[in-house]
Amino acid sequence: MSKVRVLVGTRKGAFILSSDGKREKWTVGGPHFAGWEIYHMKGAPANPNRIYASQTSGWFGQIIQRSDDGGKTWIQPGIPPGEPTTGPGGMPKGESNKFVYDTSAETGKPLTTHQWYDGTQHPWEFKRVWHLEPSLTEPDVVYAGVEDAAIFRSKDGGKSWQELSALRGHGTGPKWQPGAGGMCLHTIILDPSNPKRIVIAISAAGAFRTDDGGKTWKPVNKGLYSQYIPNPTAEIGHCVHHIAMNGKRPNTLFMQKHWDVMRSDDAGRRALRARRQAARVSQPHRRK
Repeated sequence: MSKVRVLVGTRKGAFILSSDGKREKWTVGGPHFAGWEIYHMKGAPANPNRIYASQTSGWFGQIIQRSDDGGKTWIQPGIPPGEPTTGPGGMPKGESNKFVYDTSAETGKPLTTHQWYDGTQHPWEFKRVWHLEPSLTEPDVVYAGVEDAAIFRSKDGGKSWQELSALRGHGTGPKWQPGAGGMCLHTIILDPSNPKRIVIAISAAGAFRTDDGGKTWKPVNKGLYSQYIPNPTAEIGHCVHHIAMNGKRPNTLFMQKHWDVMRSDDAGRRALRARRQAARVSQPHRRK
């Protein structure tokens, strides 16, 4: 019988819920990282025993945690085994937390600015990791969606991170702006039928897609209507809350937007209203 594992992040730590296929009885592991906010947890499809977690605190900052034994033990990638994870003052070393935005190759200056709440332009400032998305096929490759909005990739299991800066640099960055919860890249979807296709979502900018592994990006917001922004059908500026993919039909995407739920049957080229209500779509991580 198959097994079901649910990874739960809360404001007071992480929990791992396990059950068999019937889901009648559950075991609860945790809390892991008690007292910390856990923004996201995700198991690696290429290695189900590997779990990534984004641990954050207003005082201690951001830490990436990784488990290679299904959550029994955890490490901070980048810190050698046996070495203390905190410095002399008790602050976390954060070796797994070096998210550095790329700069312009021509000038060395910041790649772009974004729109602030008052309409002025504002520099990018890293705050936390909202989403972790392990590769479907490579155990050491994992993507991170961060605030301020950008996408990073690690090829060494979270030890080091490099920005896929073509997303911020493709021209629409100055139109992105924070929503009430910040300007966060909160969704990353990897297409199982096309390894070079990635769909991401940003609040409040919209959805974007790459078909070449992150070298180039384009907005995929056609068909969206947001009644309280200056241009309700604008290419950029929609407050997207979440996107989920149909596991059997990768071109079918469901979007929870601020006012409604949308569906696309062509990988985001055009969105159709599914129904006018807000409902978050998610799936448990299955193990055999």
